[in-house]
Amino acid sequence: MDERILRRLVIKPFAINKVEYGERFAIKGDILEIVQDKIEELKAADDLISDIKLEIIQPGDYDRQINTIMDIIPVSTKVLGDIGEGITHTLTGVCVMLTGVDEDGRQMHEFGSSEGILSEQMIFGRRGTPDTKDYIIHMDVTIKGGLPFDRKLPNACFRACDNFIQEIRKALKTVDGRSASGSYEYLDKISPGKKKVVLVKQVAGQGAMYDNLLFPEEPSGFEGGTSIIDMCNMPMVLSPNEYRDGILRALV
Repeated sequence: MDERILRRLVIKPFAINKVEYGERFAIKGDILEIVQDKIEELKAADDLISDIKLEIIQPGDYDRQINTIMDIIPVSTKVLGDIGEGITHTLTGVCVMLTGVDEDGRQMHEFGSSEGILSEQMIFGRRGTPDTKDYIIHMDVTIKGGLPFDRKLPNACFRACDNFIQEIRKALKTVDGRSASGSYEYLDKISPGKKKVVLVKQVAGQGAMYDNLLFPEEPSGFEGGTSIIDMCNMPMVLSPNEYRDGILRALV
């Protein structure tokens, strides 16, 4: 019996060599433009948020004080199909760093905070962290004080950050795929007569920041995702391409 292809995923990277502020979210060659004024809209959209600060951190400029690092987020978007199939555009050379605190000074973390000097709190060049040549779009969210710490507080930070990233995703969707710096094809397929391999990944699901989302609308996104806690920590079967394409979002 011949091999049968179940899903075909194509990931196209676009290299960014500079990030700057502009009048609209746009990708112009290797330059990413982001809009500072979007922050005011995000603050007004959620009563739990009292302030948001946005800054562009240039490569190597890490001698700065930060609040606890909630997440390092790649910028990817679906151009065709659902997560795990079709075409995905992704940016290289830039990522988003989300940090958070409340008005009372409580850091948005659960098991160990990472506030301090960025150069001392981040190991660069590892899987899941920025490379030393990457630009970092830093969003720092301040939550209103005096509130009991539960999932709605960090989730407000994640949601605001995801809404900001979505504006970049919209611009990324419109970039001509022929200008990508590469094209990588991945196939989920059935190979009769060959060994069946299952990888088991244990993920956390027990607290406000000790959580994972599955099935978001966008790769490594937040909107549309379902908490593993709300799934009662039940096991889920994912295809290799779904996992590769960012269907699991760790909120740590």
